[in-house]
Amino acid sequence: MTHQATSYVHGASDVPLLYQTIGDALDEAAARWGGNEALVSCHQNIRWTYAELKARADEFAAGLIGSGLQPGDRIGIWSPNCAEWLLTQFATAKAGLILVNINPAYRLSELEYALNKVGAKALITASTFKSSNYLEMLATLAPEIVHATPGRIEAAKLPWLKLVVRMGTERTPGMLNFDDVPARASAGSREAVAGLRGKLQPDDAINIQFTSGTTGAPKGATLTHFNILNNGRNVAAAQGFTDQDRLCIPVPLYHCFGMVMGNLGCVTHGATMVYPAEAFDPVAVLRAVETEKCTALYGVPTMFVAELEHPEFERFDLSSLRTGVMAGAPCPIEVMKKVVARMHMREVTICYGMTETSPVSFQSATSDPLEKRVATVGRIHPHVEVKIVDENGRTVARGERGELLTRGYSVMLGYWDDKEKTREAIDAAGWMHTGDLATLDDEGFGNIVGRVKDMVIRGGENVYPREVEEYLYRHPKIQDVSVFGVPDAKYGEELAAWITVRAGESLTDEDVRAFCKGQIAHYKIPRYVRFVDAFPMTVTGKIQKFVMREAMVAELDIKEQKTA
Repeated sequence: MTHQATSYVHGASDVPLLYQTIGDALDEAAARWGGNEALVSCHQNIRWTYAELKARADEFAAGLIGSGLQPGDRIGIWSPNCAEWLLTQFATAKAGLILVNINPAYRLSELEYALNKVGAKALITASTFKSSNYLEMLATLAPEIVHATPGRIEAAKLPWLKLVVRMGTERTPGMLNFDDVPARASAGSREAVAGLRGKLQPDDAINIQFTSGTTGAPKGATLTHFNILNNGRNVAAAQGFTDQDRLCIPVPLYHCFGMVMGNLGCVTHGATMVYPAEAFDPVAVLRAVETEKCTALYGVPTMFVAELEHPEFERFDLSSLRTGVMAGAPCPIEVMKKVVARMHMREVTICYGMTETSPVSFQSATSDPLEKRVATVGRIHPHVEVKIVDENGRTVARGERGELLTRGYSVMLGYWDDKEKTREAIDAAGWMHTGDLATLDDEGFGNIVGRVKDMVIRGGENVYPREVEEYLYRHPKIQDVSVFGVPDAKYGEELAAWITVRAGESLTDEDVRAFCKGQIAHYKIPRYVRFVDAFPMTVTGKIQKFVMREAMVAELDIKEQKTA
């Protein structure tokens, strides 16, 4: 009797995990590759070697301790990509402070929620970013700051906050400047940081990232040195990184893609981090790749699309590129083929994961055939387990759809100060429930087929929006597409598609339906087609289908069907 393979995989590996802190990893990098460039921040005209980064991180850590912070305190960072972000990441790790990443797009109520949820004692902030004036928002939220002594703030709405450090050279009453912090280091605080080396443990919480939940308040995923240091290292190892690689990082640092896969991936291999701009700008990325001779590039699919479609694309020499990561959202097959052919990224990899798992659990190999790299999210990461289960929690057979669960070193400690949400996410056996629908094939390649909550049930037929999107991407005039369900009195749900059309092209909803007819099942053909300039997105490039759904419900004046 043959036993049918179940959808369970384990990333067995003979490369041991690093059982060390992030501070130790930086010290090791400085000892091994001290003269190597660690950071190039193009928009700030900054270049630091690994030896310099370590020295600066040590002084900044001592300055934070000298400013009254203690190991275990939470410290927020609210800033776009810059050298200060990187320095804060390593200095806080050395001081044993828990870094709280605050989304640069957050406004007043979100900032207040995030800082109070974790009881943040300090905040490091940029002065402005895009349309956000951070200092003004802070003054609105905590007017007491301007009358306070730095380090002794007493604010009614932010009761835990004692210290605000602002970037830039201008002075703000009640705040320290970023460059003041190292000056607050003393012999005693330097000694304290040195003494922490033996005390801080790899399993200590070191980072809190708020997951932009599609419903309800954001939850603070709490991650350890061990979680993120190993994950960053494994992502870079899968791309074959060495100390000769130079990685262009246009993705946000406040998110795992930037600070873990980017920064920690580089530091564990002695590679160079290149920041093209404070926020994503396709020309800045193309210029940074050319001038800094980057060998690797990161991005979400929409970033790669913006680079490829840019009118100036052809004038940049991208021949130094070899590898990189496309992640954060499903990758359209056509985009992947262009990235390989036109951007020289022959060894580009796809990653899949979530903040709660540090983040990556699947990655394609640089040697995987292109077909596997475009049609799957690769295979299980080292030292991680995955299984796919049905509605009853039973593991399904290979090839069957179900919810993806992850277990291993990369699973977060839990959601900060939220035992109930943690229990819902991580079961008694230690499995993290991702909420993603997936399949595993016989070779162990994973495929994400949608969100458990995204699946549309039309007249009793299950429709997976991803499948319809992949088909519509084949249309030569369609640049981007998002498919989702809207309530319908007759069928329960109907399909809607929002489409962005390529520049200079025109398309009608009839054209779209004609393109589908006879090619995909009638119930998968979108009933509603809308042409838009852009999709509502989170700052990390995730498309917010629930926002589109709400817009369509309002436009069509549909009464939401109440489901029991």
